Amino acid sequence: MVLLAFAETVQLVPDGTIFIHIALILLMIWVLNRTFFRPINRIIESREKNKGGHSSESDKLLTEVSEKETKYNAALLEARSKGYSLIEKERTKALSKKQEKLSAAKEEVHQTLAAETAELDKQTVEARQLIATEAEKMAEKISSNILKG
Repeated sequence: MVLLAFAETVQLVPDGTIFIHIALILLMIWVLNRTFFRPINRIIESREKNKGGHSSESDKLLTEVSEKETKYNAALLEARSKGYSLIEKERTKALSKKQEKLSAAKEEVHQTLAAETAELDKQTVEARQLIATEAEKMAEKISSNILKG
């Protein structure tokens, strides 16, 4: 009920006081601009100017850093390529040494195989001769046993 009585007294239709309110708002904006916003804007502008002066110095530093980084990357790339070429040379040397040792081992095995094959052939010939003489002796013994018997 109290709210309804209060709502009846509130006037929602604009009247002549609206112009006074608008004038007060404009006066408040003018006073705030003079006393608050302009000094703050001046401080912000001076900071931007000072920042601009330091900006060129920071740009120089950034340029110098990027140049040094480029030089560092180039040196790193060169060192890596030298390292890779050194590794490749050592790998080539190791492979050639391996190939030489492998060839020497193959040659040694070939020579040993040839020597052993020759020895085996010699022993085969001797064994055949021995078997042939033994076969003749046995044949004589068998024939003499048959004739005696």
